[in-house]
Amino acid sequence: MNKMIDLRSDTVTRPSAEMLAYMMKAEVGDDVFGEDPTVNALEEYLASMFGMESGLFTPSGTAANQIAIKIHTQPGDEVICDQTAHVYLFEAGGIAFNSGCSVRLLNGDRGRFNIKQLETALNDPDDIHEPVSRLVVAENTSNRGGGSVWDYDDLREISEFTGQHKLAFHLDGARLFNAITWDGTQPENYGRIFDTISICLSKGLGAPVGSVLLGNHEMMKKARRIRKLFGGGMRQAGYLAAAGLFALQHNIPLLKDDLRRAQTIAKSLSQKSFIDSILPVESNILIFTLNKDFPSDNFLHILQQNNILALPFGSQTIRFVTHLDFNDEMLEVVVNVLKAI
Repeated sequence: MNKMIDLRSDTVTRPSAEMLAYMMKAEVGDDVFGEDPTVNALEEYLASMFGMESGLFTPSGTAANQIAIKIHTQPGDEVICDQTAHVYLFEAGGIAFNSGCSVRLLNGDRGRFNIKQLETALNDPDDIHEPVSRLVVAENTSNRGGGSVWDYDDLREISEFTGQHKLAFHLDGARLFNAITWDGTQPENYGRIFDTISICLSKGLGAPVGSVLLGNHEMMKKARRIRKLFGGGMRQAGYLAAAGLFALQHNIPLLKDDLRRAQTIAKSLSQKSFIDSILPVESNILIFTLNKDFPSDNFLHILQQNNILALPFGSQTIRFVTHLDFNDEMLEVVVNVLKAI
């Protein structure tokens, strides 16, 4: 096989012929006026799936998360999240730039924190020297945690805590359907415990563009204004929304194959002497660390010589991400290349 095998991210997927055909048949209108029927259908479809009142189609997962943070906070407030959270590490400082908030970082277990850590992080609302603790953000699956999946009961307990302390609770659900594939938690259960949820359509689900932010009607009314303010209002966006609808209706069952393939690669890596450690594989993300005698640049070069792309993810650390465009034939090539190293 001479075709490049791209394991850098699940964002590299391209629309299938069937998805493209579905997109071209979409009925469209002006979404800034709220008149694109396909966008409306996508928002209603996901809101219904999660048992939430309303949704808002956004250009990206970062846009959905940043809009959520903005609607939950005021400048000077504080956002609480794990130190590896996407909203903190990979959204270009958006919490500070867009919302004027500080961040309290928690040292969780592969991106997953607990009630005791939250209690310690909570500021005294009567102490004028401290920012007001306003929002808690969880990420499921956790990218930096190697695609780790939260235990639903832990999230439910945190939701009860945030409710008691009048904190908002947002879920960065960029790969939430991968988590659902792992443990079978139903979407509506997440809708019961979070104030807002962002769902990315352009990762494992295989759509080319877009995310949807979910919440109640009042929040989404405010979110629509913030989306416009951020420059995220789109016109005939129904062609893109159609891809999201197609992905939700056809591609969720395929995520189990991404998990299987990631676990197969992990098994091959576990047999190699140059591997120092591998994070547990619970979804489509595989993060592993090479020992000090095998420079990661050399490893990546060997892969590239064999038409395989991977992502450096820290000192001596590599990330593979399986996805819709990575099939069993490609899997066999990757496993054989790893065996030969």
